[in-house]
Amino acid sequence: MSLEFVFCTRFYEISAVDITLHILRKECMIMILVGIDIGKNQHTFSIIDKNTGEILSNPSFFPNNREGFLFLIKKLNTYSKSDLLIGMEDTGHYHFALLKHFLDSRYTVALINPTTTDLTRKLQGGITKNDPLDSLTICDVIGSNQHNKPYRITKVNRFDLYEQKQLTRHHHNLKEELNTYKNRLQKCIDIVFPEFNSLFRSKYGIVYMNVLKTFSSAEKIANSDIRTIRKCFEYNKRGKRISLSAEQLKAAAKTSIGMPSVAEEIQIRHLVCQIEMIEEQLSEIDKKIEEFSLQNNSPILSIPGISHFSGTSILAELGDICNYTKAAQIIKFAGVAPYHYESSQFNAQHTAITKKGSRYLRKTLYQIIFPVIYHNEVFNVYYNKKLAEGKGHRCAQGHCVRKLLRIIYHLLSTGQIFDPALLR
Repeated sequence: MSLEFVFCTRFYEISAVDITLHILRKECMIMILVGIDIGKNQHTFSIIDKNTGEILSNPSFFPNNREGFLFLIKKLNTYSKSDLLIGMEDTGHYHFALLKHFLDSRYTVALINPTTTDLTRKLQGGITKNDPLDSLTICDVIGSNQHNKPYRITKVNRFDLYEQKQLTRHHHNLKEELNTYKNRLQKCIDIVFPEFNSLFRSKYGIVYMNVLKTFSSAEKIANSDIRTIRKCFEYNKRGKRISLSAEQLKAAAKTSIGMPSVAEEIQIRHLVCQIEMIEEQLSEIDKKIEEFSLQNNSPILSIPGISHFSGTSILAELGDICNYTKAAQIIKFAGVAPYHYESSQFNAQHTAITKKGSRYLRKTLYQIIFPVIYHNEVFNVYYNKKLAEGKGHRCAQGHCVRKLLRIIYHLLSTGQIFDPALLR
C-alpha cells in the first residue's frame, strides 16, 4: 500500500491486507441476501440464499412508512442478523429513512451505485426493467464474488455525517448562487454607472452596497441631495473606512457616461438584497459547520490550508473511512484518478481525470490545494517538480490533490496528527 508518510515504530499501522482479510471473513459468513429496490412511496424486496441461489422470498412490495418497515423486519427476523446482507441503491434521498431504520436495528447494509445495478442487468441480457426484477438484480450484485466489490458496506449509523454533507453542499450551492448574482450585478453597474467600481478599493463593502441599494444609478446619485448620499456612508464602525466621500461620489456621477435604465435599476436593488441575504445565510451555515468541525475533531484539520469548512466537507463526502481499504479508493471516489487507456498498440501517457464520484468533494479539494501547497514546502516542491516535467498547471494540481488524499486517508485510518517532518 502506497503511503505518504514514513512511520515511527511507536505508531500503530493499519494494514490494508489485514482489513481486506477481515472483510472477506465477515462476508463468508453471510448466507442470506436481501435486495431492496427503492421507490418514493413503496419499496420492493427479494430474499435469496447466497450459496444455492434459491429464492427464499419472491419480490414483494412494502410501503415507505413505519408499518412497511416493521413488515420487512418481521420477514427478516426469520434469519440471524449475522447471516444477512441487505443491499439497496444509493439513489436520491428516498432510501435514507429505511437505511437509518436498518442501522438502528444493527443490520449490515450494502449501498450500491445505481449505475452498477443497471450494468449488471444489461450484462445478464435483461431488456425489461421493473421493481421486482431490480430487487433480484441487487441480490446478484451483493452476492458477487469479485475481488473489488461493486458496493460499500455500511454498519455504523453516521447520520451526523449526512447532516454535515447536506449543510456543506448547501454552502457550495449558495456560493454558486452568490457568484451568479454578483456577476449579474456587475453587468447592471456597467450599464448605469461604469465608473462606479473604480471609486472603491474593494467591491461589496457596506458603503458600496448602501449606495447601490439606495440610488441604483449614476443619474439618481447626481440628482440627489448630498445629505441623502452622506447617509450611505454612515455605519456603526463596521468594516474599514474608505477614502471616498459623498461629494466625490456625486461629482463622479455627474460626469458618468452611464445610461439611465429602469430595468437595470430594479435589477440592481433586487440583486443587492439577494446578495446580502445569501451572505447572511452563509454566515449562519459557517457557524454551524464550525460546531460540527469542533465535534469531529478530525486529524485532517492539522493539515495547514484545511479550514473548518473544507475539513467538514471532505469528511462528510467521504463518509465512514472504514468503507475504504486503501487510498486509491477515495482517489477514485473523488473522481481525480486519471483515465488509464492501454491497448496492444497504444498506451496513453497523459489522460484527464475521470470526474466520477462526488463533484462536491472534488470541488473542495481543488479549492484548498493551493493553500496546502503554499503552507507546506514539500507540496510546493512537488507541484513545481510536476511543472518542470512539462505538465500543465491543472495537471500538477491533480498530482498534488492525489498526494493530499493519500495523506488524508492515512490520518483518518490511524488517527495520527499531520507532521510535515514525516512527509516525503
